[in-house]
Amino acid sequence: MTGSALELRAVTKDYGPVTALADVDLDVGEGETVALLGPNGAGKSTLLSIALGLRTPGSGTARVLGRRPLEALRAGRIGVLLQESGLLEDVRVGELVAAVAGMYPAPLTPERAMRAAGVEELAGQRVGRLSGGQRQRVRFALCVVGDPDLLVLDEPTVGLDVEGRRALWKELRARTGQGRTAVFATHYLAEADDYADRVVLLAGGRVVADGSVATVKSLVGGNEVRCTLHDADLSDLEILPGVLRVSVEGRSVSLRTKDSDATLRALFAMFGDVRDVRVESADLESAFVSLTGGRD
Repeated sequence: MTGSALELRAVTKDYGPVTALADVDLDVGEGETVALLGPNGAGKSTLLSIALGLRTPGSGTARVLGRRPLEALRAGRIGVLLQESGLLEDVRVGELVAAVAGMYPAPLTPERAMRAAGVEELAGQRVGRLSGGQRQRVRFALCVVGDPDLLVLDEPTVGLDVEGRRALWKELRARTGQGRTAVFATHYLAEADDYADRVVLLAGGRVVADGSVATVKSLVGGNEVRCTLHDADLSDLEILPGVLRVSVEGRSVSLRTKDSDATLRALFAMFGDVRDVRVESADLESAFVSLTGGRD
């Protein structure tokens, strides 16, 4: 990393009585792949909109690649894929990608952008006839065709099949490997775990965790004891030594514990029908639930 791709300082944004962002500081270095996570209403989309200059903060400042967000956007240095972005229905895919490429100072060829998004075979089709997943691929082609230094993506893989997701992440990895930067918001925690260099976790408009995936996982500590029990009583499980949190779904039991050895000894002593026992270190989902207060 040689500099800052995205910098927010004390950014606050209110919508009437609702605070979407509260005094948020964020630095994203060039070459990083950063996952922005949080429950619904945490402020993810508002943060990205401010980073793109689509919304102005109530207070604080935002800089993108050393410029004001709109200046960087107009200079063609940002590629954007938003959750809700319209497409021209009556034009062909190849024509649309070529038209957008013409708006940038040094774009990729339309063929290269369509190949990256896996829509080469759709070049001659009209956008209005595409499926939802195909439209999302076209949006990604438009996102990268300007050959931007920073990619900003809000739920980029929604509607994509397995092949489409793989193609998108392959292209993102190739770009960040060249020193470009990617910031994406997602509800797919497995994607953040697999592809992000760093996780920024928002809750209630504030940053509650910021670091590598391993660092964020370590914040909750302990292990997860999972097993199968018949007719387990929640109150009995909650009093087991070391147990911090209990989750029961049918016969499947999950115990967050700070002392897995003590929990297991007591579990076997109290229940005679324990099956399928396994002990796992904290995963990103456990950290997400713990650090955001269990909200969706």
